[in-house]
Amino acid sequence: MNGLLANLKIQVNPKIYLKDPETSLLGRNIIRESINLIDEIGFDNFTFKKLGERIGSNESSVYRYFENKHKLLVYLSSWYWSWMEYRIVFATTNIDNPLERLRKAVSLITEKIEDDEKTEYINESTLNRIIVAEFTKTFLTKEVDEENKEGFFLIYKQVINRIVTMITEVNPDFPYPRSFASSIVEGSLHQHFIKDHFKTITDCSNKVNPTDFYLYMLTILNK
Repeated sequence: MNGLLANLKIQVNPKIYLKDPETSLLGRNIIRESINLIDEIGFDNFTFKKLGERIGSNESSVYRYFENKHKLLVYLSSWYWSWMEYRIVFATTNIDNPLERLRKAVSLITEKIEDDEKTEYINESTLNRIIVAEFTKTFLTKEVDEENKEGFFLIYKQVINRIVTMITEVNPDFPYPRSFASSIVEGSLHQHFIKDHFKTITDCSNKVNPTDFYLYMLTILNK
């Protein structure tokens, strides 16, 4: 699995960017440092001017790659979900038992993310913190329907639909596979967030992680 992941190129919808950042050293630097900067100051305080200062370039160079910071955040989230989809595919391919395959996929989606050293310019652990804190800002916008038609969220929906397929393989009679799958994917981000910031409204803690909760929730498929 590790060898295959190392050789894969993460695919992102080309409509999201003006120039593919993976094609140049500057573009890769923009991605790497935008992740670090957003993690440090938050997306609301993030600007291309600040990013330009961070990478030792002017902000116009960033605009050659992305139309605005919203598109950059969509790019980062698309990259993350594409990376996650690859992990799920390779980790579950050789698992024959449907429930164990689903449990493995849910574990990958909900667990604490560690950096994959094979991806040279992206720290997945840092990117995961951004996804937890900022991902909803990619689609809680007035333009969501138009951007959805353009395929901006296709990879995110592919991840969810893979879980839908696994759920129906475990229990074809389960009446809410899409709602359950989307609740697992989106809900796990929420649980990671409130575990750190609103401790009184979650059972997740240093001893109980979101993965424990969602693996337990899978038991409803056998009822």
